[in-house]
Amino acid sequence: MTATPTSLPELRLEALHRYPVKGLSPEELEQVTLEAGRYFPGDRLFAIENGPSGFDPAAPKHQPKIKFLMLMRNEALARLITRYDDETSVLTIRQGDGLVVEADLSTPEGREAVEAFFRAEFADSLRGPPRLLAAPDGFRFTDSARGFVSLLNLASVAATQDMVGAPVDPLRFRANLHLTGLPPFAELDLVGRILATAGGVRLRISKRTERCAATNVDPATGIRDLAIPRTLSTRLGHADCGVYAEVLHGGRLERGETLRIEA
Repeated sequence: MTATPTSLPELRLEALHRYPVKGLSPEELEQVTLEAGRYFPGDRLFAIENGPSGFDPAAPKHQPKIKFLMLMRNEALARLITRYDDETSVLTIRQGDGLVVEADLSTPEGREAVEAFFRAEFADSLRGPPRLLAAPDGFRFTDSARGFVSLLNLASVAATQDMVGAPVDPLRFRANLHLTGLPPFAELDLVGRILATAGGVRLRISKRTERCAATNVDPATGIRDLAIPRTLSTRLGHADCGVYAEVLHGGRLERGETLRIEA
């Protein structure tokens, strides 16, 4: 950014979300404790493999999202409401008004129950048997190999809404942290900069987030109703909205607190 150190804006953390299962629904949080060098807690712990992906939990490597069930191609996922309990390892999946799966993911029977549901409900989308994958320690099923924590500038979402001429739910972007205080798309100029809280959390912005067709899907209805990446590319010359960050120093983050841009 071109602002001088004395005019750097302060940012407000408006919301926190985690996505325990890649491609499935968000869980809103009031606070979270970050650890240096680690991923956002409870985020992208699991993924639904769409046919054999070659993923090896003993030697985990980042895989392209096309190898999993994901919103970019499987918009019906947005109609599932899921919750994961860290203490019991139980995943619940609701569809419409009903509970369709309640499974302990720490057991073979629980994982098979989840796989059986996707095998039946997403048969037309499958390239092979669906398999529930669990991330080994120190690994997550993020879209980016360096996607430790994802940040979304809500002013960029508002500007995108103006461009497409329709309401845009920030949850379309599936970010961990929703921030205010920056002009639209100013977050893209923060790559290499550090955000810090009064409690000592320090995040280094590592890269811009290029958006894919998953953002075209309404997270409430599962309807593919917008063309966000194409609109961004046409209007801005790129499809970037939001950024990724690495945790340099951990600590607690709470909704409503302030982050400053270090000069």
